[in-house]
Amino acid sequence: MHVMSLIGAATLLAAATVTLPAAASAAAVKLQAEPGQAAVAAKGTRTIYLRIGLEGAAGDTGASRMPVNVAIVIDRSGSMQSEDKIGKAREAAIMGLSRLGSSDIAAVVAYNHEVELLAPASKVTDHGALERLIAQLTANGNTALYAGTDQGIREVEKFIARDKVNRVILISDGLANVGPSSPEELAALGRRAGSKGISVTTIGLGLGYNEDLMAKLAYNSDGNHAFAETGDDLVRIFNSEFGDVLSVAASEIIIHIECRAGWKPIRMLGREAEIKGQSVTARLNQLYGKQQKYLLLEVEVPEGATVGEADVADVRLSYLGKGETTPTEASAGIKVRVTEKTEEANASINEPVMTDVAVQVSNERNEQAVELRDKGDVKAAKKLLEENAAYLKDAAGRLGGAAAGVLNGVAASAESQAAALDDEAQWGKTRKAMRADQHKTKSQQSY
Repeated sequence: MHVMSLIGAATLLAAATVTLPAAASAAAVKLQAEPGQAAVAAKGTRTIYLRIGLEGAAGDTGASRMPVNVAIVIDRSGSMQSEDKIGKAREAAIMGLSRLGSSDIAAVVAYNHEVELLAPASKVTDHGALERLIAQLTANGNTALYAGTDQGIREVEKFIARDKVNRVILISDGLANVGPSSPEELAALGRRAGSKGISVTTIGLGLGYNEDLMAKLAYNSDGNHAFAETGDDLVRIFNSEFGDVLSVAASEIIIHIECRAGWKPIRMLGREAEIKGQSVTARLNQLYGKQQKYLLLEVEVPEGATVGEADVADVRLSYLGKGETTPTEASAGIKVRVTEKTEEANASINEPVMTDVAVQVSNERNEQAVELRDKGDVKAAKKLLEENAAYLKDAAGRLGGAAAGVLNGVAASAESQAAALDDEAQWGKTRKAMRADQHKTKSQQSY
């Protein structure tokens, strides 16, 4: 990974010119497009980073919020028998549904080796009836996770609409052992849901579930993923999840980046994107009120770039605001100065952008460390995490300011994880926490 652009003093930059709709004050999404450094050296600098930032307008959980179309899918297999698990799952589901109103639609699915549709998708007009159905849940049998999730998706599809928050929330504590059960098969299910505008949030409860499967299902549908070590954690996480669901500011978000001639897009950090020639397209299902998300694109600087101001890329944003079925659009341009002076380039670093770059680069290394540990190479995994911590500390020292606090905190986490790799008894817990953190970092999850 090319990291030379982390070198230098931190300088804030506002390089994007944003065109918003006529009623700009009512825009649901604020767009900011900027480079990781305001100036690039004509010689030596090979890549720079572009950051496309999105911020949702303040959420309104009152009458004007987007209506919700949700299916709650609950694992009721034998491993869920304890009151801390099935009891807290019941409590969390009832609590979440209690926050919905008559304009919302909800379904409740339970599964073990078979799928049971407790409550078909319908308007939430009788909370008491839903509560009684959920309260009767008991646990036994095996785990048909794929079939349960698929049924939840099908229930949401019954009333799917562009002006609704379409969501499946899955709770599971076990390994999928009936039907499709590989991370790749669940990733494909997530992509299918995501392509229809349905996000699947996965909550892993306890230490027995497959975190790779759950994380891939969430990631490929642009959903949230969380690790609930105990039943109490589950209730807290469910409350945060419904906080997101009830504060969606925009949906069907499409970001298109067109790089100018010579400025070649290399890759997106953290998020999936389609790169074809000079064009880059990325999609998000939802953005929540006051939430900030971003895309980071690595771009190759053209050989022999002419000294002076250079247009690097044009950005177009399209999204649906609350209750809208016609997309709103915004656009921005990204420019840099090409200079013969290396010191000028080094002094033009955009601290917030390069902080995000360092966090995403370190997250990739964190994922690689887990893979090494899975192969039994504890020594190599530990070394990579320690090197990652050193990389983050170095970036913190060079960037300074607010970046130092953020990056030193991530470095401390990497050091703690490195120290935990030798503890075989705790590896299952450590791995689940690492996978959840990795997902949160990639997707900039709000909780």
